[in-house]
Amino acid sequence: MSMLTSDVGVKGRFDLVAFSAVVVTIIFWASSFVVIRICLGPLTPIELATARYVTAGVIALGYLAFRWSVPTRGDLLRISIAAILFIATYAVLLNTGEQTVPAGPASFIINTMPVFTALIAMFALGERFGFWGWIGTAVSFGGVVLIAAGTGDGFSFDPNAMLILGAALCSAIASVLQKPVLGRLPALTVTAWVLFIGSIPLLPAVPATLRALAAAPADVNWGVAYLVIFPTAVGYVTWAIALKRLSAARASNFLYGVPPTATLIGFLWLGETPSTIGAIGGALAIFGVVVVNMRRRK
Repeated sequence: MSMLTSDVGVKGRFDLVAFSAVVVTIIFWASSFVVIRICLGPLTPIELATARYVTAGVIALGYLAFRWSVPTRGDLLRISIAAILFIATYAVLLNTGEQTVPAGPASFIINTMPVFTALIAMFALGERFGFWGWIGTAVSFGGVVLIAAGTGDGFSFDPNAMLILGAALCSAIASVLQKPVLGRLPALTVTAWVLFIGSIPLLPAVPATLRALAAAPADVNWGVAYLVIFPTAVGYVTWAIALKRLSAARASNFLYGVPPTATLIGFLWLGETPSTIGAIGGALAIFGVVVVNMRRRK
C-alpha cells in the first residue's frame, strides 16, 4: 500500500521534463505557421512541402535503418494511408491555404482537428456525440467561417481557409487510423514510418524543388531548414516525450496554446495583426473544440 501511495504521489507532482517538452512543442509548432508564410512565394506550396518532408523522410529512413521494425501488413496499410493524408496532402493543403491566410488564423483552423476526430469516431467507432457535442461543433465551424471572412480586405470570404480546414480533416483521419497501431508499436517508430511513407508522393517534385531552392533567398533556405529540424524532427520527438509522461487528454489540452502563440509570433515577426472578426472567430473555434472534448470525456 505504501508503494502504491508513493507512485501516485510521484505522478501527481509537477513533471519538469514533461512540461519542458510541451513548451518546446508548442513554440516550434506555432512558429511553423509563421515560417511557412515566409517561405511561400519563392517556393510553391508543393515545393515547400517537398523541401520540408522529403528531407524529414530521409532522416526518418536513417532512424528506421538503425531501429528496423516492419509493421504487419494491416498496420502498414493503416500507416500508409495515414502518412499520405497527414504528410503529403496535409502539407500541400496547409501551404496553399497560408498563401493568403495569416499564420494565427491558420493555426486556429488547424486546431479544429479534435472536432473532426470526434465526428469520425462517432461514425467509425459508434461513439455517442450528444447535444453539446453538436453545439460545440457548430460553434467551432462558425468560428472558422468568421476567420475565413476576416482574413481578406474587409468582410470577404477567403476560400483558402477551407483548404486549411481540409488539412485539419486529413490530420483527424490520420489520427484515427494511427491510434490502434500506436498501441502495438513505439510512437517514434510509427512517426518515422509516417514521415518516410508520407514523403514518397512528393518525390516527383524534388527536381523542381531543388531548382527553386537554388534560386530562393537565403532566408527561405534557412526557413526550410528550420521547418525540417525544429517543428518536424524536434517537435515530434518532444511531443512523443510529453505523451509518454502525461495522459493523452492532459497533453492534448496544452495544444490549445498553439494558436495564440502562433498569433503572437506572427505579430512580432511578420507584423500580422488579426482582424476583430478573425480574433472572434479564433476564440469561437477553440471554444467549440473545448466543448466537444469535454463532452467526449464525459
